[in-house]
Amino acid sequence: MGPIASIVNRSAAVAAALVALAACNNPVDQRGNLPEPDKLAQIKPGTTDKATVTQLLGSPSSIATFDPNTWYYISQKTKPVAFFVPERLDQEVVAIDFDESGIVRDLRRKSMADGQAVEPNPNATPAPGREFSVLEQLIGNLGRFSGKQKGNNTSSGK
Repeated sequence: MGPIASIVNRSAAVAAALVALAACNNPVDQRGNLPEPDKLAQIKPGTTDKATVTQLLGSPSSIATFDPNTWYYISQKTKPVAFFVPERLDQEVVAIDFDESGIVRDLRRKSMADGQAVEPNPNATPAPGREFSVLEQLIGNLGRFSGKQKGNNTSSGK
């Protein structure tokens, strides 16, 4: 093989390696329903009603649990990382509050920077009962399972 053929083979190998590396790029997942800024600008507190908001933005991602007059439009961008929890790149929430007559009262925008970590208190809600050891669990299940199932009697006449 001549020197030119060797250079061509090396160049082809380098190009193939670059293509293989480019194929390993992790995609960014866009989830949720984040309204476009020009449509959000059309929503005016005190004048816009629920029907108009639905026309402009579509259905909300979520409605507040304890207040059906608060709608949330939530969007999140994540990037998968092997088999771990996906890495969150960005998150935005638009909250729209309505008054009792269905007119927009307030419009709030929150970004990922506004988020706060919540650490649950493990002692706040005790579970009733007691903890069983592994041995107690195994011994407690002996004899519970048999070949016959209750209520599945197929014999006729008895």
